[in-house]
Amino acid sequence: MDDHPLFREGLAAAVNLDDAFTVVGQAACADGAMAEAVRTGPDLVMMDLALPGRSGLEATRRILCDHPEIRVLVMTMSEDDDSLLAALRAGARGYLLKGAGRDEILRALHTVARGGAVFSPRMAERLGALVGASGSASAKEAFPTLTARELEVLDLLAAGLGYRQIAQRLVVTDKTVRNHVGSIFAKLQVRDRAQAIVRARRAGLGGE
Repeated sequence: MDDHPLFREGLAAAVNLDDAFTVVGQAACADGAMAEAVRTGPDLVMMDLALPGRSGLEATRRILCDHPEIRVLVMTMSEDDDSLLAALRAGARGYLLKGAGRDEILRALHTVARGGAVFSPRMAERLGALVGASGSASAKEAFPTLTARELEVLDLLAAGLGYRQIAQRLVVTDKTVRNHVGSIFAKLQVRDRAQAIVRARRAGLGGE
């Protein structure tokens, strides 16, 4: 979803060249993006932040509120810390800058499609600095209410693994993982995965 037609068409053409993906819709504004998400039911959405009318952040929040199974990859010119954190809080699974090449974009799409999280190198450095600034207390000290298994799940969540991947890693069911995640959210008093990941990385988790 991007308001520049040439960029949007070029990106769509590049993505369509990969057999793993099919572009099912495009939009030039946030309202259009939300309407396309309802119309097409995509697995993945690429979202610009600077859209006419509502922002891409608002569109991301609304899309994920109604369709939490959709994965959103932000692609933008914004390199500031506030935009990065706001995108994570909105539920985005990745944050790429528009200078990224086709191969980097496709790798990011594959990673997000598998349930992972991805950031451009510069934004990964910014995220590392942001979470590192809050100290490196041990996970047990940072989250004394979590059980050992919940800490394990939170660590894998912070490493970018999806629920199914975590279930496979721990040899448990998807439902068990979701139950653990629900308990983690309640104990940490966070609303969503993005907030939990930020908290976890501040404590040094997710470094696999």
